[in-house]
Amino acid sequence: MDYAHSSRSSNTFLSAAIAIVLVAYILTALAGLPQKATDKIRHASHDHREAQPHDVGTSEEHSPGEYAPHVVDAEHPALWMVIPFALLLGAIAVLPLIPATEHWWESNRNRFFVAAVLGAVTLLYYLVLHEHPIEAHWLGYDTVHPSKTGINWLLGGTVFANAVFNEYIPFIMLLFSLYTISGGIRIEGDLRAHPLTNSAFIATGGLLASFIGTTGAAMLLIRPLLETNKERKHVKHTVIFFIFVVCNCGGCLLPIGDPPLFLGYLRGVPFLWTFKLWPAWLFVNACLIGIYYAWDHFWCYPREKPLDIAIDETRTRGVKFSGVWPNALLLVGVVLSVALFDPKKTLPGTDWHPWLYLREIAQLGFVALSLIWGSQAVRQANRFNYHAILEVAALFFGIFICMQPPLQILGIRGPQLGLSTPIHFFWLTGSLSAVLDNAPTYVVFFETAKTLGGTNLVAGVAESLLIAVSLGAVFMGAMTYIGNGPNFMVKAIAEKSGIRMPSFFGYMLYSLGILVPLLIVTSWIFL
Repeated sequence: MDYAHSSRSSNTFLSAAIAIVLVAYILTALAGLPQKATDKIRHASHDHREAQPHDVGTSEEHSPGEYAPHVVDAEHPALWMVIPFALLLGAIAVLPLIPATEHWWESNRNRFFVAAVLGAVTLLYYLVLHEHPIEAHWLGYDTVHPSKTGINWLLGGTVFANAVFNEYIPFIMLLFSLYTISGGIRIEGDLRAHPLTNSAFIATGGLLASFIGTTGAAMLLIRPLLETNKERKHVKHTVIFFIFVVCNCGGCLLPIGDPPLFLGYLRGVPFLWTFKLWPAWLFVNACLIGIYYAWDHFWCYPREKPLDIAIDETRTRGVKFSGVWPNALLLVGVVLSVALFDPKKTLPGTDWHPWLYLREIAQLGFVALSLIWGSQAVRQANRFNYHAILEVAALFFGIFICMQPPLQILGIRGPQLGLSTPIHFFWLTGSLSAVLDNAPTYVVFFETAKTLGGTNLVAGVAESLLIAVSLGAVFMGAMTYIGNGPNFMVKAIAEKSGIRMPSFFGYMLYSLGILVPLLIVTSWIFL
């Protein structure tokens, strides 16, 4: 009862907050502000495109506004300014593992405190110490120079706008809408937990991950998978392969599939370009599902006790879907909003540029419709809450700010790292995605690849390198629990269901033994 009351209160508060934001946006639209902002973005992008050098190759993938910013002819921030970024990612990796800080870190307030403090340190550097021009990305590209006297308010504001207004808001709105709307759909049932049944669950999740996001697909399918396997004792390998496929490797066909790819989309990668990754997507996921089926069929399932198998065979319930209407349609709306409402590009078939933040406002509107029209009983049955998405929001607020200095450093010194081939980018992006969060890691190596130029450019990056960075970030986010957001969420749900999941390093034994050999073959075939 307490949970139901808390859930209703949270949804009521959120619906009211969304209504306020929608009304505020309508008022600004009546005043012409989003329209003026879009015009500024469009004109600035056109001017910047005209200023681009034309001797490094072109690509038919480019559309107006997709060109990457040129590197400002200036000194990069001090090298020690990578420390706040490293400390934040280190906190995400280490604090949950230390007994003294494990419970303290579970609070989203404490997570936000750490992220905000380190973000403030980064902004303070630009306010008082940085003495060189930087490039503004929000509302078009421009070069911003430091103040000759006093505090550099303009530099600090530019860094904040680049991080928050240009990237964080679109990023978190997409994740929030997918997370909230998918939380209104419930799949329940207790099928016979045969190896083929579990393989079908994982395969379905791997397909859905590209279209409703890895978070949405994982939250949608992990509970019915665990319900199906509740009579079995050997289940942890099933959850591990679920993390491999549904939480990570399945999400590389669309930008909404995995957070790193959406950040690439925000940097100008065309929405449908990621479909070019389908051969590697199909190969890796098919191999993982095949390995799982063989493991479960020949080793784990025969080791189950006959009594458990007998119970599993007799205590069954058919699959039941709840909350599909209107949430499935609203998820389609979110996908279309990402594909169509980019202010840098015209709406297909027209010469109209969508207004600034119309995409995010549409996504908020879909969330509101889900909360109003959807069944609250379904959300309560799912025990839906906002804790996981608030964790992502709290941490990434700091991450997007703290990663500005490393990105600017790489923009100037990237060619000096010695990275030159797709293999280099695949393995270095992937290795760091395994021990850090794969979204900021993707951005770092995306920007590094951009400095190398080349031919057949996509968003300023050689296509072969962009393929390597994309696959490395998505696939190797599965190497550890901290590589991608849904990994820990699925682990926590499984443990609450009574499954003893491996420790941080125990999980890595599985990923090193299964994923690494598979990815070696993948890089040899596709890169």
